[in-house]
Amino acid sequence: MRLIVAIPLLLLFLWAQRYWFLRLWRFAGRMNSPILRRIVRGLTIAGFGLVAVALIVTFFSGRRDLVWRFYGLIGVIGLWITTAFVSWFVLRTLAGIGWIWRHAHRLLVPTPRAAASASHSPSQLSLSLRDDLRLNRRRFIKAATAFAGALPFGAGAYGFLIGRHDYRVSQIDLPINGLPRELEGLRIAQLSDIHIGSYMTAAEVRRAVGMANDLQPDLSVVTGDFITGPGDPLEICISELARLHAPLGVWGCNGNHEIYADAEEEAANQFADHGMKLLRQENAEISWRGGKFNLIGVDYQLSRDRQGRRLNLLADTASLVRRDVPNILLSHNPNSFPRAAELGIELMLTGHTHGGQVRVEILDRRFSPARFLTSYVAGLYRRPLGSASAMDDKEAWSGAPSAPAAVVYVNRGLGTIGAPVRIGVPPEISLLTLRCA
Repeated sequence: MRLIVAIPLLLLFLWAQRYWFLRLWRFAGRMNSPILRRIVRGLTIAGFGLVAVALIVTFFSGRRDLVWRFYGLIGVIGLWITTAFVSWFVLRTLAGIGWIWRHAHRLLVPTPRAAASASHSPSQLSLSLRDDLRLNRRRFIKAATAFAGALPFGAGAYGFLIGRHDYRVSQIDLPINGLPRELEGLRIAQLSDIHIGSYMTAAEVRRAVGMANDLQPDLSVVTGDFITGPGDPLEICISELARLHAPLGVWGCNGNHEIYADAEEEAANQFADHGMKLLRQENAEISWRGGKFNLIGVDYQLSRDRQGRRLNLLADTASLVRRDVPNILLSHNPNSFPRAAELGIELMLTGHTHGGQVRVEILDRRFSPARFLTSYVAGLYRRPLGSASAMDDKEAWSGAPSAPAAVVYVNRGLGTIGAPVRIGVPPEISLLTLRCA
């Protein structure tokens, strides 16, 4: 199944690289200096050969340790691959629209020469003006196409050099149904989606951990995706997360990339070695200022098995839910929230989406790639507590519920996958303060 998706995708990326290779090759051919022409073409062959190797390794090899060792180089290659692909797609789309427009125009509108012959009164001035208009229109279209093709490179450079390093602290008050007065004001720091290795260094993780510690939380949680794939430095990531400080401890759950790397058990062991606790279909009672709450953690909730059959989310979680104290669930997949609400879990903390990594606003409408995967892109959402509901919860909740509600907070995460950029979706460290609903 993986090959069915990977091979066409790889061929599409390679075809985009072919387009840019030929553009650069022709550009070099117009150089007057033979020596400079050879240098540019030699660099073009070397550069695109490196890109092709990186694509093949990424799609088919488990040697992600190579990614970690050549972090800076892989970052630049990843940026080029993604921005070049987007730019190629934009240019090909515009070319297709232009082709359709030209053929439709020829069918529906007579040419100036045909119109002049039909009227038997050709005007040289009129024809000249029309020629000038067509020339100006072609120049405008050419300039607009060049701008559209260059835009992904400029936006990608910003997202790579600035956007993905622009860590933000989000401080959110969470109204929790049935919260004991003793737990009013409990502060939870949340990190998610570290993805150390691909485009995230240990120093960047350390910086995020320091920002979380500066918030002086009572409890710290990490909601999965410590790495991206096999060979990524899981031990280094967790040793950096062990710098988190909170009186009630540091807790976590696995994400989907721990499944891909077959590292779920190793992550739990590494957490334990550093005095932290990674919950795997487990719960723990935590006391704070005389109040108690039930902290639950689960591995990533797969929606389908290897044969494509749909699975029940949180299938083994009902026995972990308590009725005498509030429940807080750590679950990497936000799509498990409707089931969590049905089970009577008052609060769920999650990540996984990265907020889409790129968000564009057009006419007061927000567009994010994460919308294709989930209704829970980033921020705070609610559903009725303790029952199934067809309630539309696609928009982030910004007001108090009129009835008992379960709430979920979707953290935007720190790292990136695929495109090593963040545009309009800065990396997030959350400080969540519990309030009585």
